[in-house]
Amino acid sequence: LSTVLEVQAEVEQNKAGLRKLPGTVLKNQSTGTVVYEPPQDAQVIEKLMGQWVDFVHTDDELDPLLRMAIAHHQFESIHPFYDGNGRTGRILNLLMLQREGLLDLPVLYLSRYITSTKSQYYQLLQSTRETHNWVDWCVYIVTGVAKTAKSEIGLVKNLRALMQTTKRRLRDELPKIYSQDLLNNLFRHPYTKIEFVERDLGVSRITAAKHLDALSAHGFVVKKKIGRSNFYINSPLFELLTTISLEDERSPNPR
Repeated sequence: LSTVLEVQAEVEQNKAGLRKLPGTVLKNQSTGTVVYEPPQDAQVIEKLMGQWVDFVHTDDELDPLLRMAIAHHQFESIHPFYDGNGRTGRILNLLMLQREGLLDLPVLYLSRYITSTKSQYYQLLQSTRETHNWVDWCVYIVTGVAKTAKSEIGLVKNLRALMQTTKRRLRDELPKIYSQDLLNNLFRHPYTKIEFVERDLGVSRITAAKHLDALSAHGFVVKKKIGRSNFYINSPLFELLTTISLEDERSPNPR
């Protein structure tokens, strides 16, 4: 339970902990109608979260993807915090998959799938509470994992190809400033700054600025002044990261 509390505290930047006061309800954002009332009693919430932790750590034959799907639904239904339940729950999904050995690092961005199918997500959350039919919910989540994994494998391949293309261009066009550290700097974030180049290459501020101006002149980055700082944007990387799509983002319709 301590990990859950730590994640939520980081997400919300507070340590309010589990809900202790009644009054939390979930409403339809369009109509304002109450669609679900989670447990209200503080002792009940604490007991349910204890059971949730036990379920997550149960060592049995249940497929880890199904365990994650069920645990996510139960977490959102308990709605243990005043704020940040959705983001905390999505982070916990990754930590569960990592714990089960399905991920080396928590890098499966399942949030994109959930937010792009938000209506279906909330519909299935509620219908599963009402009918206790877990099939459609589990199919929805497992479909999201599969689509996200496929999308991110493609992203990694495209990133590697873009890095190789950039590496060749750097060597050909700017051999005097080329280094693997510089290449890595350009791909650490979609943008870089003089301070980042100073830090990563161990060079002076003047040298870092000259490197970035040369990169800008050759079209590797686009220089943009925001406030008092200059940002150097890796446009191809930015475009790659902002145009990721899940092939046919809709999951199978519930039966």
